[in-house]
Amino acid sequence: MSQSTTSQPRTVATVDRGTLDIRNLVLLAILLAAGFILNMTVGKALSSLTMGTLSPEFIIAAFCLEILVVRPKAPQAIVIGLIAGAVIQISASVKGPDLVAEPIAALVMALIVNGLMRTKAKAIVPALGTFVTTYLSGLIYAVIVIYALRTMDATLVVMLPVVAGTGVANAIIVAALYLPIKKALKIAD
Repeated sequence: MSQSTTSQPRTVATVDRGTLDIRNLVLLAILLAAGFILNMTVGKALSSLTMGTLSPEFIIAAFCLEILVVRPKAPQAIVIGLIAGAVIQISASVKGPDLVAEPIAALVMALIVNGLMRTKAKAIVPALGTFVTTYLSGLIYAVIVIYALRTMDATLVVMLPVVAGTGVANAIIVAALYLPIKKALKIAD
């Protein structure tokens, strides 16, 4: 008796990380839209309740999530930051600084993610990377606004605690959402 077996080729579904293909651009659009809506509702409410000392920037949290999932190369991270900066312009009280701050911050997030997600530190990367990214974005924004207004000392002292609080809030948000989003998208490390 001979057994006839037909073998089917095995296929492995992988995520092409590091590229901004249609799937990843759609994910970015969804995350940025959600971030924008949350900024206009929850963000404004929290800012009002805390007299401006805590104001999560959900669009930064959104692009940090995108970078964690996609793991883009430097040029793609800069594009993600530019797109996020453009979306922020819709509701920004000061137009322009985010177009500088977000590409730089997105690049730093990509460097952190690509450098640390394959190490033992990967468990803290979503929170740590998001905090650093948000703080850097806020610092760049603050310096540009202060330079434009020419009120260096007092404004920086007032803005830095707000930037730090925003960084902490975003770090918590991204750390809480990263694993469920990764699982929903069926993305392995």
